[in-house]
Amino acid sequence: MKIHIITIFPESFFSYFSSSIMKRAIDSDLFEINYYKLNDFSNDNFKRVDSKAYGMHGQVISAEPLSKAIDFIFQKVWKKIPVVYMSPSWDLLNQEKIENYYEKLNWEFIIICGHYEWIDQRIIDIYVDYCVSIWEFVLSSWELAAQVFIDWLVRNIPWVLWNIQSLEEDSFSKKFNRQKEYPVYTKPEIFMWKKVPEILLSGNHKKIEEWKLDNLT
Repeated sequence: MKIHIITIFPESFFSYFSSSIMKRAIDSDLFEINYYKLNDFSNDNFKRVDSKAYGMHGQVISAEPLSKAIDFIFQKVWKKIPVVYMSPSWDLLNQEKIENYYEKLNWEFIIICGHYEWIDQRIIDIYVDYCVSIWEFVLSSWELAAQVFIDWLVRNIPWVLWNIQSLEEDSFSKKFNRQKEYPVYTKPEIFMWKKVPEILLSGNHKKIEEWKLDNLT
């Protein structure tokens, strides 16, 4: 999977993607991230990428630098690829939708990380294929939302999670009819007078699977 991120703050991604599962996936060439600092595409002497919105208060990301950045990526990869805009509304994500995005983004796509609440509507009209929201709230910068979206997607790539059953038995997975997961336990068998359910110690895999389905929350 190859992801192109247009952002004012590329450095905000560095820490997250240099640790844990995401780092291992990058080091194993299972996915790749390319950053494009939006200010580099500005014609403004001070490299500003925003301006006051018509008919409303506040600043909005301007159309021209975003258009230049998107066209630059299209030319770099020699084709048009899907464009995702992380937004404060539109398509509210859940586990089923993220699995669908994993299938239809075709392994290479662009993410636009806005600043403030919106970008110029004409970029959405002309370029954007999918407007994606992680929940119904507004963020100061959408790099955080992009990290959530990417983490969600990358978990679906084969071999990112070493045990495929971990993905199959996630909360809200298809196997569990989009319900939350069952309770989980580890050693010791007794902790503060609370004991691991006997069925989980039995070794009877059929009964354990039945117990899981019966104890979804």
